[in-house]
Amino acid sequence: MNDVPADLKFLSSHEWARVESDGTITIGISDHAQDLLGDIVFVELPEVGQSVDAESDAAIVESVKAASDVYSPLSGEVIEVNSLLEDQPEIINSSPYEDGWFYKLNPSDMGEFDNLLSPDDYIDVCED
Repeated sequence: MNDVPADLKFLSSHEWARVESDGTITIGISDHAQDLLGDIVFVELPEVGQSVDAESDAAIVESVKAASDVYSPLSGEVIEVNSLLEDQPEIINSSPYEDGWFYKLNPSDMGEFDNLLSPDDYIDVCED
């Protein structure tokens, strides 16, 4: 099983969410997801100011194998996108939890975070 940081929560569709010290949420895809996708060649990110709903599509990631929707783990307003990914989407392959994050959002309902999968539960999903 690929690395799964203990400070993250997950959707079963392989997106992760991390609560930052200022209460915002950083979102990306898991190491397992990038491994399944293969070499990532393009990412379409949401717009800053866009509202997203939990478990709705918020971004698109394309690899040499496939294009996949990226679902938002939480509802809220997008406050920042990772502009590095526009020119260097392959960062997701090498650093999915640090440099390869997709966007940050100001959550509208932090209770949604509690409903996400723990790292251990996410590992179980990946192993099934």
